Amino acid sequence: MTPRINASRVMIAVSLVLLGSLGVAAAGGRGIPLFAPFDNPTGEARTVSTADGPDRHNLFFEDLGTNGRRCVTCHMPTDGWTIVPAHVQARFEMTQGRDPLFRTNDGANSPLSNVSTVDARRTAYSMLLSKGLIRVGMPIPPGAEFTLEAVEDPYGFASAAEMSLFRRPLPSTNLAFLSTVMWDGRETFPGQTIAFDLADQANGATVGHAQATRSLTEAERAEIVEFESSLFTAQVRDGEAGQLHAAGARGGPKILSDQEFYPGINSSSDPTGRPVDPRVFTLFDRWGTAHGRLSAARRAVARGEALFNERKFGTKGSTCSGCHNAPNAGSNSNGFLSNLGLSDESRRAPDMPLYTLRCTATGVVTRTTDPGRALVTGRCADIGRFKVPTLRGLAARAPYFHNGLAATLDDVVQIYEERFGMGLTAEEKRDLAAFLRAL
Repeated sequence: MTPRINASRVMIAVSLVLLGSLGVAAAGGRGIPLFAPFDNPTGEARTVSTADGPDRHNLFFEDLGTNGRRCVTCHMPTDGWTIVPAHVQARFEMTQGRDPLFRTNDGANSPLSNVSTVDARRTAYSMLLSKGLIRVGMPIPPGAEFTLEAVEDPYGFASAAEMSLFRRPLPSTNLAFLSTVMWDGRETFPGQTIAFDLADQANGATVGHAQATRSLTEAERAEIVEFESSLFTAQVRDGEAGQLHAAGARGGPKILSDQEFYPGINSSSDPTGRPVDPRVFTLFDRWGTAHGRLSAARRAVARGEALFNERKFGTKGSTCSGCHNAPNAGSNSNGFLSNLGLSDESRRAPDMPLYTLRCTATGVVTRTTDPGRALVTGRCADIGRFKVPTLRGLAARAPYFHNGLAATLDDVVQIYEERFGMGLTAEEKRDLAAFLRAL
């Protein structure tokens, strides 16, 4: 599918991004029409809130740190509540790289980067500009089952004391379907609720990303989490299939906001005892027999939905819906983290650091761009494992996966094909991508 972008609306969206980030609008975001539809490369996404008159004075939009950043700086409503490279680049050019998004503590390839000139800043923030990646600095945890044998860091900074991990900011919407917080689950605490986890994450982001000099109070944390948890975002219009709630379809954020979810839903450990239903997505069932001007595109979306639910692959007969098991949301209701090989040396881009890890008990050597969950648990078995993300609103927030490896949803499908040998034909790949774009 050829991306279709309304140039004038993109400029409006970019302007709104800048208003929110720079604080030109009062409180860094109160001038942004949060719940307006926003164009993306293949259609239009929209957000709704379940709150009674969402408060634009919420601390989500306030400057709580020392470097000018706010939650909205990295979680823009125009970008599916994350950031996308095109808008990051626009912010850089308009501000010559001085927008609060561009800070050396985590926005630069190294915290020691030279940012004295525009050209230096363009080089220093290249990962953020090209892929929308933020640098996460994490050490190898005490007592880990592995050691760091070697580091190849193009930016000359990473070590066992602080490994540089480049990751996409996760969207601060559709949080009602979470069972794991952060790509590596480091903000998921045993025995605690998701609300507790998100509150801790909000504090960590304020102290870390915004470089605040104090921790947030319990009330401040709760205010941010309440706002975020009220948001639901989904695609509402597809450039080829049209309105995604038309002709019996049930796309869009309003229906999503009513979707049932609880930990363990639609899994073997479902606390209600309900049997597992592999038909996780049922949004576009009615489009299987679509007629009319948009019928071909709508039937393709319906076929893609069926492939997602039903196509078996691998020795265990897995399906896409096996991991993405939360009904009509696509997250994993059990907090499962998986290794898709996305950080393997074979997929390393030249701008990514490469780490050589040796498991002390077995001597097994792994070369990876990001150890993932292993830097939280210290376990060799967790090297390369990351959370299963929620799938709604995908079209608004390319690139995909934790490291931005896939530029488009067609690339996402191809990576799964290569990883699992799904046996998809060219038409089936197009259908599956069409379905993902419609979410």
